[in-house]
This record gives sequence, structure tokens and C-alpha cells, in this order.
Amino acid sequence: MKGKTRFRITGAMAARMLADALMINAALVSALAIRFLLKVAMHHQARAIGYEEELASYATAYLHNAWILTGVCLVVFTVCGFYTYGRVYQNRYKALVITQAVLHSYLILGFVSHVFWDKLGLVEIPRVALLLALLLNLGLTLASRSWSFVWERVIRPEREARIQNGNGDRVRNVLVIGGAGYIGSALLPKLLEQGYRVRVLDLFLYGEEPIRAVADHARLELVTGDFRDVQKVVEATRGMDAVVHLGAIVGDPACSLDEDVTVDVNLGATQMIAQVAKASGIRRFVFASTCSVYGACDEILDERSDVKPVSLYGHTKLVAERGLRSMADERFAPTILRFATIYGLSGRTRFDLVVNVLAAKAKVDGQITIHGGNQWRPFVHVDDAARAVLKMITSPLSLVGNETFNVGSDEQNYTIQEIGELIQQQVFTAELICEDSATDHRNYRVSFRRIRNKLGFEPRWTVEQGVQQVLEAVAGGDVLDYRDPRYSNARFLSESGVINIIKADEDWTRELLKPQPSPEYAN
Repeated sequence: MKGKTRFRITGAMAARMLADALMINAALVSALAIRFLLKVAMHHQARAIGYEEELASYATAYLHNAWILTGVCLVVFTVCGFYTYGRVYQNRYKALVITQAVLHSYLILGFVSHVFWDKLGLVEIPRVALLLALLLNLGLTLASRSWSFVWERVIRPEREARIQNGNGDRVRNVLVIGGAGYIGSALLPKLLEQGYRVRVLDLFLYGEEPIRAVADHARLELVTGDFRDVQKVVEATRGMDAVVHLGAIVGDPACSLDEDVTVDVNLGATQMIAQVAKASGIRRFVFASTCSVYGACDEILDERSDVKPVSLYGHTKLVAERGLRSMADERFAPTILRFATIYGLSGRTRFDLVVNVLAAKAKVDGQITIHGGNQWRPFVHVDDAARAVLKMITSPLSLVGNETFNVGSDEQNYTIQEIGELIQQQVFTAELICEDSATDHRNYRVSFRRIRNKLGFEPRWTVEQGVQQVLEAVAGGDVLDYRDPRYSNARFLSESGVINIIKADEDWTRELLKPQPSPEYAN
């Protein structure tokens, strides 16, 4: 079954396109003005050359050419990904793409004006002015993209650090529990780039391969251990200013392998870790939850909506959220992040998530199999999920403490069938198969207005970009076999026998949930 996938121009995209249109016209006006002034300066008697008529001809040239130059540039810029995937290019490659796009736009204008303008009775732009406009446009476009880099990497971090210093809330040392996982492996480089000292507590079930790129970093400390072990947690929290708790058994299939273990890991351990952090004087605690807590609902949901999880995974996360909120006071201000369904590549990529697995199946098997298809889901790239966690660390605690945020974007609410159709547009040879049977009954659309309005957070990735990223990884051999159990939480836990190794005693959770005396944790 084949349908239309929505192409949407978001508010942010429209704003960037408008800014580019203004720069294009500013460059053209400036170039014509410079050319006119140069021509006037070459004559001692300006009036002798009829400067009024000359000025009128330049104005006519602008009116005849500005609209087509603006249109051509915006079309070429869009095709080159200026407003979508190109935004995440590395800076050197981004500069090359910008240069090529601007050159192509002006070449198109030059060709069209040379061939058609005389026939249509229109006024061409003087060639010197056209060259000047090209150079000015290129400079402005490169400068605008460079400014965004400087703002993101230099100015904003320094500004937020000053705000934190002014509030007595500066964070230097961050403990990341589960830091070698899907989100954690994307988060660690970002924390280290910002100058934080980072400690990771993880069992490293997948080895250190997911964080190989930063494993030897001078400001990174790796602690191997089970985060259900209270002594390990006490040791790991010493000297920390913030705790990011990403550790969990994630996903309905993995959680269903052993419900007792799932409750121990997702609920009991979270309660214990939060108690240790609070007793250790750590106010900033970021907890990774999920939009799965919303369950099944046809309405658009936000952080104030009713929560009705339909899976064990969603239930454990919801109860853990409530436990954290019950502990909140002036000494402990947890932040809860409800992540949309994640996609894309990180150090520990997963292929048990809908976008990733369907894209891989389309590329390798030539089939995109959809079960049901009408279920709504919000989506967010793993890199943007990591950026959201970083945002909670860098933002003043007065803004994020004791708060819950949905993490994603309104534009990335899709039905599962729309995801299949979107993938088919990039792998047009793949067959889209829609089956009526739906094994997953979750159905929810989510509003992300709160994190956008309160913190200015917007994802940089789109689902289209994420699909392209997965396809390139599969085609390039970075992913040899997406069916490998290491890419699936449930298969790895069951087939490797790890689920039996981490299996807890029946009374473990009840013991953890008992009130614990603070001095035991503080020593």
C-alpha cells in the first residue's frame, strides 16, 4: 500500500529560508550599488554620463532579476540540504556544500539571463555586479552558518556557565549511569567537549566498543559495575555534581523476558540511586523516561495529560517518575525526560527500533513490513536525545529542576505506515507490505511545545535524515548484519544468557524500596 509522505516546512525552516532570502537580496542590492558608485567615480562629471538614467537602469535590473535569483537560490539551497540534513554536516564539508550551492545558483541565473533576457526584453545584471553579488552572497551565507557554530560551541556554553555561576549551581563533574548504551554513547562526547569531568557506571555488557572514540579521554573515568549495587553507586557518586540515569532494560520485548528483573532494574534501582544522590548532596538528577507512559490515546498529549501505559516498560518508568517526584525538595530537584521513539546511529546502535530496523530491512531484504500501521508515534534522533540531556545539565536548575519534558518535535509525529512510506521513498525498490495484525497497541501523538518554549530546544535531525544515515551505514559496511543479536536488547539479553546473570532475588526490590538512613550513603 502506497501513500503520500508529508513534506513539511517547519517554522524554523521558514525562518532560515527568509533569512537567506534577505541575504540574497542584500548582496544583490549592495553589488549593484557598488558597481554604480564605481562607474560614477570613474567620471569627473557624474551628470555627464546621465547618472539618473543609469541609476534607473540598475534599479530595473534588480527588479527583473531579484525574484528569480531568490527563487533559484532557495530551491538549490533546499536540494543541498541547507534546511534539513546539511545542518549537521561537519564544518569543512558544510563550507564546501555552501560554496557549491551558491556558485550553482548564480551560474543558473547567468545562463537563464544570457539566453532569455533579450528575448523577453528584460535588463540583465552587469557582469561585474553579478560577480560582486556572488562573492557577497557567498560570504554572508558562510558567515551566517559559521555564526551558528560559534554560538552553539562558544558563546552559549559560556553564557550558560555564567548563569550557573551566578546561581551557585555550576556543574563540573557528571556521573552517567548506563553511559555505554544507546543514548549514553552519544552523550559522552558532548559532555567531554563542553569541558565536564565524566564518570561512567556501567556493566559494559557490549564491551567498551560503543565508547571507543572517547574511552581514553583524560576527563573520562570508567567504573565497571551493576548500578543495582548500592556500594558501587555510593562510590560512583562521590565528588559528582550531577547524575544522569540512563540505565534500564529498554523496550517491551526485553522487559518481558523476566518481569522481576525488569522491575528491579527499572524501578528499584532508580529509587535507590536517587536516594544515594540525594543523601550525597547532589541536587541535579536527570532521569531517562519514555513517551510510552502515555499508552494509547487519539489526542495530542503533553506533560499534563493523563498517563496510561500499556506495557511493563511504560509502567516501570511511570512508577519510577512518581518515586522521583515524591523525593523532590529543596535539596533534590530531579528532571524527567520522556523520550520519543529514538532512531539513528550512535556508538551502540540498535536495530530493534522501528525506523532503524525498517530502513535496514528495506536495504538488505527489499521489504518493509508494517503491522497495523495506523498507530501514531513521536520520533527523535539519538543525537538529539543526547543534546536534550546535555541541555538539562547546562541549563539553570531553576528552569529544569523538578520538571518533566517530552523530548522530540511536533513535526516528527508519524504513523507507522507513514514511516514505511517515507523509507520506501529512499529505497524505491523495496516492497511495502502492510499487515492488519498489530502486535503493539501503543498509539500516541505528543506535543513538544514545552521543551521548545521553555528551553529553546529543537531537534536538528529529521526522520528522513535518520533513514539516510542508516542506509549509508548498511551500504558502506559499517553495519555488517543488522540481525546480529548485539543490535537487539531482547535477543542479546536472552541469547547471551545475560538475563540470567543479572537475575535478582525475589525480595531485592522490596529491600531497596525501604527507607534508607542518610548517613549510610553520605560516608
